[in-house]
Amino acid sequence: MVSSEQRRRQLAREKYERQMQARAEAATKRKKRNVVVASVAALVVLAGIGATAAGVFSSDKKDDKKASAAPTPSESGKKWAAEPAMSIDAASPYTATLDTSAGKVTLSLDAKKAPHTVNSFVFLAGQQYFDGSTCHRLTTDGIFVLQCGDPTGTGRGGPGYQFQDENLTGATYPAGTVAMANAGANTNGSQFFLVYKDTQLPPQYTPFGKITGGLDVLQKVAEAGVKGGATDGPPATPVDLKAVTATKG
Repeated sequence: MVSSEQRRRQLAREKYERQMQARAEAATKRKKRNVVVASVAALVVLAGIGATAAGVFSSDKKDDKKASAAPTPSESGKKWAAEPAMSIDAASPYTATLDTSAGKVTLSLDAKKAPHTVNSFVFLAGQQYFDGSTCHRLTTDGIFVLQCGDPTGTGRGGPGYQFQDENLTGATYPAGTVAMANAGANTNGSQFFLVYKDTQLPPQYTPFGKITGGLDVLQKVAEAGVKGGATDGPPATPVDLKAVTATKG
């Protein structure tokens, strides 16, 4: 017989998974929309080529872009066209520090089991991508996580690129786990979550590290609850990422 507490947690898990599914569907719609935009852009480029051939399209040096092997931010902000090239040593340990308005949280990153994930996190930290952002989502019923990594603070932002899932075989999410949030399979970007209490989730979210210090900071934030008394939403105690650093060793 299922107890009321087990049923409550089951409902919370189902709600969380429905939300993730809705985000996956939204991501699919965005991809379709981007295909249309790309098609329009191609037509504009062709029109430009035709005008140049006719001698009426003048070159503007401000529009010239130098080729680069490394990802470059888009003109609209810190976004990149592709996942950064592998630059970490997957055989070495990495550590990260989240200097937050609620206190310091330290992480150990598992580059061996999640090399693409750790490489991306280290890259974004080095670009100060996370600095000044806020942890936008706290869940306190059934799922016990604080979600961060979106500079827009909406839960819909990302770095412009996506990368593959990793380390999912047998994945579990006990307290202290650091894992990637996503909008479906292989849609990892910049958003991640910190598990402050043992949580039951399907193995669909890449675990890439452990909290080595500051778990009490997260638990204190959780105790203060969610704004408005809800169980899922912005934390009542703001958690701003003042600086995020990641280093080898």
